[in-house]
Amino acid sequence: QEQLVESGGGLVQAGGSLRLSCAASGSIFRISTVGWYRQPPGKQRELVAVITSGGSTNYADSVKGRFTISRDNAKNTMYLQMNSLKPEDTAVYYCNVNLPLLQNYWGKGILVTVSS
Repeated sequence: QEQLVESGGGLVQAGGSLRLSCAASGSIFRISTVGWYRQPPGKQRELVAVITSGGSTNYADSVKGRFTISRDNAKNTMYLQMNSLKPEDTAVYYCNVNLPLLQNYWGKGILVTVSS
């Protein structure tokens, strides 16, 4: 079973940067598609970015050019570099490890607050 622990969230001013990390404890990380999702206050959870085991990435239109997802399979860790943050980026961010049709795991979430 995969356990995921997010870190790096917090309060930042608009225009600032944060780097989220998600450490995985299990054995499927390196063969899985991994990603970040977020849930803004009062809204549903939405995709932020994903990266496949081969390194292909996909981003939500709202974060393209500002956020970068990456992974380090040797460390079983994924990252989300967030630049030029906006108040609308305020949300609880969740990391996800997905092996399609087989296993799917979520972190507990970490709060990112962007002040205007």
